[in-house]
Amino acid sequence: MSLADYLAKNYLTADSKPEKKSKKRKRKGISDGLIIADDDPLGWSSNNAAKEEDDGPVTVGGNSAEFRKAKSNKWQTIGAPSTSTDEAAADAILASAAAESSARALAEDDAPTIDDSEMKNESGIQAGLQSGAQVAAQIKHAKDAERQRFAEGGAEESGKGQETIYRDASGRIINLAMKRAEARKKAEEEAAKAAAELEAQKGDVQRAQLSKRKEELAEAKFLPVARYADDEDLNDELKERDRWNDPAAQFLSKKKQGKSVTGKPLYTGPAMPNRYGIRPGYRWDGVDRGNGFEKEYFAAQNRRKNLKDLDYAWQMDE
Repeated sequence: MSLADYLAKNYLTADSKPEKKSKKRKRKGISDGLIIADDDPLGWSSNNAAKEEDDGPVTVGGNSAEFRKAKSNKWQTIGAPSTSTDEAAADAILASAAAESSARALAEDDAPTIDDSEMKNESGIQAGLQSGAQVAAQIKHAKDAERQRFAEGGAEESGKGQETIYRDASGRIINLAMKRAEARKKAEEEAAKAAAELEAQKGDVQRAQLSKRKEELAEAKFLPVARYADDEDLNDELKERDRWNDPAAQFLSKKKQGKSVTGKPLYTGPAMPNRYGIRPGYRWDGVDRGNGFEKEYFAAQNRRKNLKDLDYAWQMDE
Protein backbone atom coordinates (compact mmCIF):
# COMPACT_ATOMS: atom_id res chain seq x y z
CA MET A 1 0.00 0.00 0.00
CA SER A 2 1.43 3.32 -1.01
CA LEU A 3 1.63 6.37 1.29
CA ALA A 4 -0.99 8.24 -0.72
CA ASP A 5 -3.45 5.38 -0.40
CA TYR A 6 -2.83 5.15 3.41
CA LEU A 7 -3.40 8.86 3.93
CA ALA A 8 -6.52 8.83 1.78
CA LYS A 9 -7.93 5.88 3.67
CA ASN A 10 -7.32 7.11 7.22
CA TYR A 11 -7.31 10.91 7.09
CA LEU A 12 -9.13 12.08 3.97
CA THR A 13 -12.91 12.03 3.39
CA ALA A 14 -14.60 12.43 0.06
CA ASP A 15 -16.97 15.35 -0.31
CA SER A 16 -20.56 14.25 -0.70
CA LYS A 17 -22.49 15.49 -3.61
CA PRO A 18 -24.82 18.34 -2.76
CA GLU A 19 -28.47 17.43 -2.85
CA LYS A 20 -30.53 19.33 -5.28
CA LYS A 21 -33.60 21.05 -3.94
CA SER A 22 -36.77 19.53 -5.23
CA LYS A 23 -39.08 22.02 -6.79
CA LYS A 24 -42.01 19.68 -6.58
CA ARG A 25 -44.87 20.81 -4.36
CA LYS A 26 -45.80 18.57 -1.56
CA ARG A 27 -49.22 17.15 -1.40
CA LYS A 28 -51.61 18.77 0.94
CA GLY A 29 -52.84 15.56 2.56
CA ILE A 30 -49.38 14.34 3.65
CA SER A 31 -48.02 15.77 6.86
CA ASP A 32 -45.46 14.60 9.38
CA GLY A 33 -47.62 15.73 12.33
CA LEU A 34 -49.22 18.63 14.15
CA ILE A 35 -46.67 20.83 15.97
CA ILE A 36 -47.79 23.23 18.71
CA ALA A 37 -44.96 25.50 19.74
CA ASP A 38 -44.89 28.47 22.16
CA ASP A 39 -44.21 31.80 20.59
CA ASP A 40 -40.94 33.37 21.57
CA PRO A 41 -41.62 37.06 22.23
CA LEU A 42 -37.95 37.91 22.36
CA GLY A 43 -37.01 36.11 19.20
CA TRP A 44 -34.22 34.07 20.79
CA SER A 45 -35.46 30.73 19.51
CA SER A 46 -32.20 30.07 17.69
CA ASN A 47 -30.14 30.39 20.89
CA ASN A 48 -32.36 28.16 23.01
CA ALA A 49 -31.52 24.87 21.31
CA ALA A 50 -29.88 23.51 24.47
CA LYS A 51 -32.98 23.83 26.63
CA GLU A 52 -34.58 20.92 28.40
CA GLU A 53 -37.17 18.74 26.78
CA ASP A 54 -39.98 20.35 28.79
CA ASP A 55 -39.27 23.70 27.20
CA GLY A 56 -39.27 22.26 23.63
CA PRO A 57 -42.22 22.01 21.28
CA VAL A 58 -44.93 19.47 21.92
CA THR A 59 -45.58 17.06 19.09
CA VAL A 60 -48.94 15.40 18.81
CA GLY A 61 -48.98 12.10 16.87
CA GLY A 62 -51.08 11.77 13.77
CA ASN A 63 -51.59 13.96 10.74
CA SER A 64 -54.04 16.78 10.29
CA ALA A 65 -56.33 14.71 8.10
CA GLU A 66 -56.76 12.11 10.75
CA PHE A 67 -57.31 14.85 13.36
CA ARG A 68 -60.08 16.31 11.19
CA LYS A 69 -61.70 12.92 10.56
CA ALA A 70 -61.92 12.03 14.31
CA LYS A 71 -65.54 12.25 15.41
CA SER A 72 -65.01 11.88 19.16
CA ASN A 73 -63.64 14.79 21.24
CA LYS A 74 -60.34 13.74 22.69
CA TRP A 75 -59.70 17.02 24.54
CA GLN A 76 -59.69 16.80 28.35
CA THR A 77 -60.61 19.69 30.65
CA ILE A 78 -58.08 20.12 33.46
CA GLY A 79 -59.03 21.77 36.77
CA ALA A 80 -62.83 21.46 36.36
CA PRO A 81 -64.79 21.01 39.63
CA SER A 82 -65.96 17.50 40.40
CA THR A 83 -69.60 16.82 40.51
CA SER A 84 -69.36 14.32 43.36
CA THR A 85 -69.69 15.71 46.93
CA ASP A 86 -67.35 13.05 48.34
CA GLU A 87 -64.66 13.98 45.90
CA ALA A 88 -65.11 17.67 46.77
CA ALA A 89 -64.79 16.95 50.51
CA ALA A 90 -61.71 14.83 49.92
CA ASP A 91 -60.19 17.58 47.81
CA ALA A 92 -60.92 20.13 50.58
CA ILE A 93 -59.27 17.91 53.20
CA LEU A 94 -56.25 17.37 51.00
CA ALA A 95 -56.01 21.11 50.32
CA SER A 96 -56.17 21.97 54.06
CA ALA A 97 -53.58 19.33 54.89
CA ALA A 98 -51.31 20.64 52.17
CA ALA A 99 -51.75 24.22 53.44
CA GLU A 100 -51.00 23.17 57.00
CA SER A 101 -47.90 21.23 56.00
CA SER A 102 -46.68 24.15 53.90
CA ALA A 103 -47.25 26.56 56.81
CA ARG A 104 -45.37 24.25 59.17
CA ALA A 105 -42.51 23.91 56.74
CA LEU A 106 -42.41 27.68 56.32
CA ALA A 107 -42.29 28.16 60.11
CA GLU A 108 -39.49 25.62 60.42
CA ASP A 109 -37.59 27.37 57.65
CA ASP A 110 -38.01 30.75 59.34
CA ALA A 111 -36.90 29.44 62.76
CA PRO A 112 -33.18 29.59 63.54
CA THR A 113 -31.36 26.36 62.89
CA ILE A 114 -29.40 24.59 65.62
CA ASP A 115 -26.34 22.71 64.47
CA ASP A 116 -25.12 20.17 67.01
CA SER A 117 -21.90 19.52 65.14
CA GLU A 118 -20.39 22.92 66.02
CA MET A 119 -18.31 23.64 69.10
CA LYS A 120 -20.31 24.48 72.24
CA ASN A 121 -19.56 26.35 75.42
CA GLU A 122 -19.88 24.92 78.90
CA SER A 123 -23.46 26.21 79.11
CA GLY A 124 -24.44 24.28 75.97
CA ILE A 125 -24.57 27.27 73.59
CA GLN A 126 -22.68 27.15 70.32
CA ALA A 127 -19.55 29.23 70.09
CA GLY A 128 -18.98 31.88 67.48
CA LEU A 129 -20.85 34.84 66.05
CA GLN A 130 -24.63 34.29 66.21
CA SER A 131 -27.83 36.29 66.20
CA GLY A 132 -30.00 36.93 69.24
CA ALA A 133 -32.73 34.63 67.94
CA GLN A 134 -30.29 31.75 67.54
CA VAL A 135 -28.94 32.19 71.06
CA ALA A 136 -32.46 32.35 72.53
CA ALA A 137 -33.47 29.23 70.61
CA GLN A 138 -30.41 27.35 71.84
CA ILE A 139 -31.06 28.33 75.46
CA LYS A 140 -34.69 27.23 75.19
CA HIS A 141 -33.64 23.97 73.56
CA ALA A 142 -31.10 23.27 76.33
CA LYS A 143 -33.64 24.04 79.07
CA ASP A 144 -36.26 21.79 77.51
CA ALA A 145 -33.75 18.96 77.16
CA GLU A 146 -32.62 19.34 80.76
CA ARG A 147 -36.21 19.44 82.04
CA GLN A 148 -37.05 16.31 80.07
CA ARG A 149 -33.94 14.54 81.38
CA PHE A 150 -34.88 15.38 84.98
CA ALA A 151 -38.45 14.21 84.42
CA GLU A 152 -37.31 10.89 82.99
CA GLY A 153 -34.43 10.33 85.42
CA GLY A 154 -36.47 10.53 88.64
CA ALA A 155 -35.13 11.29 92.10
CA GLU A 156 -31.61 10.04 91.37
CA GLU A 157 -31.16 12.36 88.41
CA SER A 158 -32.78 15.42 90.00
CA GLY A 159 -31.17 14.91 93.41
CA LYS A 160 -34.47 15.12 95.27
CA GLY A 161 -34.25 13.68 98.77
CA GLN A 162 -30.46 13.43 98.66
CA GLU A 163 -28.30 14.71 101.50
CA THR A 164 -26.48 17.96 100.87
CA ILE A 165 -22.72 17.59 100.45
CA TYR A 166 -20.63 20.41 101.90
CA ARG A 167 -17.04 21.10 100.85
CA ASP A 168 -14.28 23.32 102.16
CA ALA A 169 -12.20 25.80 100.16
CA SER A 170 -9.89 23.04 98.92
CA GLY A 171 -12.79 20.90 97.64
CA ARG A 172 -12.68 18.17 100.29
CA ILE A 173 -15.98 16.79 101.59
CA ILE A 174 -16.93 18.01 105.07
CA ASN A 175 -18.32 15.42 107.48
CA LEU A 176 -21.20 17.22 109.18
CA ALA A 177 -21.49 14.76 112.07
CA MET A 178 -17.82 15.15 112.89
CA LYS A 179 -18.01 18.91 112.56
CA ARG A 180 -21.02 19.05 114.90
CA ALA A 181 -19.20 16.89 117.44
CA GLU A 182 -16.13 19.13 117.25
CA ALA A 183 -18.24 22.26 117.65
CA ARG A 184 -20.06 20.73 120.64
CA LYS A 185 -16.78 19.73 122.25
CA LYS A 186 -15.32 23.18 121.65
CA ALA A 187 -18.38 24.84 123.22
CA GLU A 188 -18.11 22.58 126.28
CA GLU A 189 -14.41 23.40 126.64
CA GLU A 190 -15.12 27.13 126.41
CA ALA A 191 -17.89 26.84 129.01
CA ALA A 192 -15.60 24.88 131.34
CA LYS A 193 -12.84 27.45 130.85
CA ALA A 194 -15.22 30.34 131.63
CA ALA A 195 -16.43 28.51 134.76
CA ALA A 196 -12.83 27.90 135.86
CA GLU A 197 -11.98 31.59 135.38
CA LEU A 198 -15.03 32.61 137.41
CA GLU A 199 -14.07 30.17 140.12
CA ALA A 200 -10.51 31.48 140.16
CA GLN A 201 -11.79 35.01 140.80
CA LYS A 202 -13.38 33.88 144.05
CA GLY A 203 -11.52 33.76 147.33
CA ASP A 204 -11.19 30.98 149.84
CA VAL A 205 -13.98 32.45 151.97
CA GLN A 206 -16.43 32.51 149.07
CA ARG A 207 -15.63 28.92 148.22
CA ALA A 208 -16.10 27.88 151.85
CA GLN A 209 -19.41 29.74 152.02
CA LEU A 210 -20.58 28.09 148.80
CA SER A 211 -19.75 24.61 150.09
CA LYS A 212 -21.45 25.40 153.39
CA ARG A 213 -24.51 26.64 151.57
CA LYS A 214 -24.68 23.38 149.63
CA GLU A 215 -24.49 21.40 152.87
CA GLU A 216 -27.29 23.47 154.35
CA LEU A 217 -29.48 22.86 151.32
CA ALA A 218 -28.79 19.14 151.58
CA GLU A 219 -29.76 19.15 155.28
CA ALA A 220 -32.83 21.30 154.61
CA LYS A 221 -34.52 18.25 153.09
CA PHE A 222 -34.97 16.83 156.58
CA LEU A 223 -35.86 20.12 158.39
CA PRO A 224 -39.41 21.30 159.01
CA VAL A 225 -40.83 24.07 156.91
CA ALA A 226 -41.17 26.57 159.80
CA ARG A 227 -38.31 27.40 162.16
CA TYR A 228 -39.30 28.82 165.53
CA ALA A 229 -37.44 30.75 168.25
CA ASP A 230 -36.55 27.59 170.13
CA ASP A 231 -34.54 26.21 167.19
CA GLU A 232 -31.11 25.47 168.65
CA ASP A 233 -29.22 25.46 165.36
CA LEU A 234 -30.65 28.82 164.36
CA ASN A 235 -29.86 30.34 167.77
CA ASP A 236 -26.26 29.07 167.70
CA GLU A 237 -25.78 30.49 164.24
CA LEU A 238 -27.06 33.90 165.29
CA LYS A 239 -24.90 33.92 168.43
CA GLU A 240 -21.74 33.21 166.49
CA ARG A 241 -22.11 36.25 164.25
CA ASP A 242 -19.91 39.24 165.06
CA ARG A 243 -21.52 42.66 164.84
CA TRP A 244 -19.35 45.77 164.95
CA ASN A 245 -22.13 47.87 166.56
CA ASP A 246 -23.05 45.35 169.26
CA PRO A 247 -22.92 47.25 172.63
CA ALA A 248 -22.82 44.02 174.64
CA ALA A 249 -19.92 42.49 172.76
CA GLN A 250 -17.46 43.71 175.40
CA PHE A 251 -19.33 41.92 178.17
CA LEU A 252 -19.00 38.52 176.57
CA SER A 253 -16.76 36.34 178.68
CA LYS A 254 -16.43 33.55 176.13
CA LYS A 255 -14.38 34.52 173.14
CA LYS A 256 -13.79 32.50 170.05
CA GLN A 257 -10.40 31.21 169.21
CA GLY A 258 -8.60 32.98 166.40
CA LYS A 259 -9.44 30.65 163.52
CA SER A 260 -10.68 31.69 160.08
CA VAL A 261 -13.15 29.89 157.87
CA THR A 262 -10.32 28.29 155.95
CA GLY A 263 -8.72 27.02 159.18
CA LYS A 264 -5.87 29.53 159.30
CA PRO A 265 -5.23 31.68 162.43
CA LEU A 266 -6.66 35.22 162.61
CA TYR A 267 -4.85 38.48 163.22
CA THR A 268 -5.50 39.66 166.78
CA GLY A 269 -3.87 43.13 166.75
CA PRO A 270 -5.38 46.53 165.89
CA ALA A 271 -6.16 47.33 162.23
CA MET A 272 -7.94 50.02 160.21
CA PRO A 273 -11.52 49.13 159.36
CA ASN A 274 -12.65 48.71 155.74
CA ARG A 275 -15.96 48.65 153.86
CA TYR A 276 -16.10 44.85 153.62
CA GLY A 277 -15.12 43.98 157.20
CA ILE A 278 -12.19 41.85 156.10
CA ARG A 279 -9.46 41.34 158.64
CA PRO A 280 -5.80 41.42 157.65
CA GLY A 281 -3.83 38.19 157.45
CA TYR A 282 -2.25 36.77 160.58
CA ARG A 283 1.22 37.58 159.16
CA TRP A 284 0.50 41.30 158.62
CA ASP A 285 3.26 43.55 159.97
CA GLY A 286 0.88 46.44 160.92
CA VAL A 287 1.91 48.85 158.11
CA ASP A 288 -1.01 50.37 156.13
CA ARG A 289 0.05 50.35 152.48
CA GLY A 290 -3.27 51.63 151.09
CA ASN A 291 -3.92 54.98 149.38
CA GLY A 292 -6.11 56.32 152.22
CA PHE A 293 -9.41 55.79 150.44
CA GLU A 294 -10.93 53.75 153.25
CA LYS A 295 -10.05 56.46 155.78
CA GLU A 296 -11.61 59.18 153.65
CA TYR A 297 -14.68 57.02 153.07
CA PHE A 298 -15.42 56.57 156.75
CA ALA A 299 -14.62 60.26 157.45
CA ALA A 300 -17.17 61.37 154.82
CA GLN A 301 -19.81 59.08 156.31
CA ASN A 302 -19.17 60.43 159.83
CA ARG A 303 -19.25 64.04 158.58
CA ARG A 304 -22.57 63.48 156.84
CA LYS A 305 -24.02 61.92 159.99
CA ASN A 306 -22.78 64.80 162.21
CA LEU A 307 -24.29 67.44 159.90
CA LYS A 308 -27.60 65.61 159.98
CA ASP A 309 -27.57 65.50 163.76
CA LEU A 310 -26.68 69.23 164.02
CA ASP A 311 -29.45 70.16 161.61
CA TYR A 312 -31.94 68.26 163.72
CA ALA A 313 -30.67 69.94 166.92
CA TRP A 314 -30.98 73.43 165.38
CA GLN A 315 -34.51 72.73 164.31
CA MET A 316 -35.41 71.68 167.82
CA ASP A 317 -33.86 74.90 169.33
CA GLU A 318 -36.02 77.11 167.16
